[in-house]
Amino acid sequence: MTKDFLVSQIKQKKSYLCVGLDTDINKIPKHLQHIPNAFVEFNKAIIDATKDYCVSYKINTAFYEAMGVKGWNILEETLHYIPSTHFKIADAKRGDIGNTSAQYAKTFFETFPFDAVTVAPYMGEDSIKPFLAYDNKFTIVLGLTSNMGAKNFELLKVGEKYLYQQVLETVATWGTPENLMFVIGATQANELANIRTIIPDNFLLVPGIGIQGGSLQEVSKFGLNKDVGLLVNVSRAIIYAGSTENFATDAQQIALEYQTEMSSFISE
Repeated sequence: MTKDFLVSQIKQKKSYLCVGLDTDINKIPKHLQHIPNAFVEFNKAIIDATKDYCVSYKINTAFYEAMGVKGWNILEETLHYIPSTHFKIADAKRGDIGNTSAQYAKTFFETFPFDAVTVAPYMGEDSIKPFLAYDNKFTIVLGLTSNMGAKNFELLKVGEKYLYQQVLETVATWGTPENLMFVIGATQANELANIRTIIPDNFLLVPGIGIQGGSLQEVSKFGLNKDVGLLVNVSRAIIYAGSTENFATDAQQIALEYQTEMSSFISE
């Protein structure tokens, strides 16, 4: 998917919502837990309920890899069910030496036709370049995350800068806004204005809204750019909005509420 197409979908739907499919067998409604293909049926119901209000889906591969071969099959079936109009993210956080990264890139851009994959920049340029070699695919690099451990490295000072700032500045030179995005946690909204001075044109994938306490208003205020430039991910607050047989309707309502709020920021 190209950046232009993604932007057109965002403006058409007045939404920059990404729904995270972090499906956990212990959290899906009890009436589904013991049926064959419970994961797939749950995911399909969530997709059907939310697709009109979001522009993207993010599959956290850990929830699927933990099940072995069965999980990979579920991931693949879920991925193919997502409409082609929606931006599909593999939240895999890969990053290794160049020839290994090339295989990871092949996995998530060829074997499984995702539009984007999250990667860790710690090993440097040669670990990320293989992902950037693909046309019409996006590499989403970890920038400043919401977890407590961000203080261990990302928020360490390197001279006059934080380490995460150096990462953003350096990685931005390896690609373009047409193939490079960054993960910025919603609970770091106070840093977004500064981040936009470093990477004004790149899309930001922003997790941490909802259960983790991030503010959509703050993220939008400081993170929006001329192309909107945000994909705000909401996982648990949407997919586990309900636990009864009406779970999909409950998820749809929460997705609509997020879309409605987003539309007000886009139109301002």
